Amino acid sequence: MIPEVYRGFAELSNAALESGALERKVKELIAMAIGVVHGCDGCIASHARGAARAGATKQEAAEAIGVSILMHGGPATIYGARAYAAFCEFSDSGTG
Repeated sequence: MIPEVYRGFAELSNAALESGALERKVKELIAMAIGVVHGCDGCIASHARGAARAGATKQEAAEAIGVSILMHGGPATIYGARAYAAFCEFSDSGTG
């Protein structure tokens, strides 16, 4: 693998998700919703966990997923359910 690329991506991720005008939990929810639209299980898991760690609620996660379904239609219903299950798992386990 190319370590510099992975380090660069980690730096980009940290900078993009850092709290600013939008709190980190909002940014993690946005990223999770984008993961739903792209059908990216790894993205969903990573950002569901990040949102739970940042203090997002189940209702906030559900509403973010609802917007992804609005914007992407049928395929998002599959990945939306996966995202909500992942969020609930991290939220309930305290490992969020």
